[in-house]
Amino acid sequence: MRRHLPGLHSEQQDISSNLDGLFLVRIDRASYRWHPHKPFLALQFEILEPAVFNRRSFSGQIYCTERALWKLNWFLQDFGYDQDLLGRSQIDEKALINLRGVIRTTFTQLNGRSYQNLDAFSPAVEWKVFLKVMGDRPDPESSSDDL
Repeated sequence: MRRHLPGLHSEQQDISSNLDGLFLVRIDRASYRWHPHKPFLALQFEILEPAVFNRRSFSGQIYCTERALWKLNWFLQDFGYDQDLLGRSQIDEKALINLRGVIRTTFTQLNGRSYQNLDAFSPAVEWKVFLKVMGDRPDPESSSDDL
């Protein structure tokens, strides 16, 4: 049986799926993935804010190699991970579910593959501070030099 799937042959990506910016998120799923050279923590996030992206989700990964443990530690602390488990160097996938925080993401394409980069993290309580700072930025389209 043949099925017609519109857009299957198209190489153009859906621009709306490319998430760049700051988002208040909640962790939906988490799983540790072992790899001989680059083990990582695979994460599924649900966007809570800004409202235009509400209920959309995206995935990302944080490597667990010796050189990348600083970033994993940063992520876990900012998302309010259990300090007792963190102090014992343990990751409990179930304890990660429903943790909230702010993530800055970028979207990258490399060798024909698409990646959602998790660039920076912050505690969820700082979301309102980011909104204020973003709201104070002048609009690049307008100029105060207009006569």
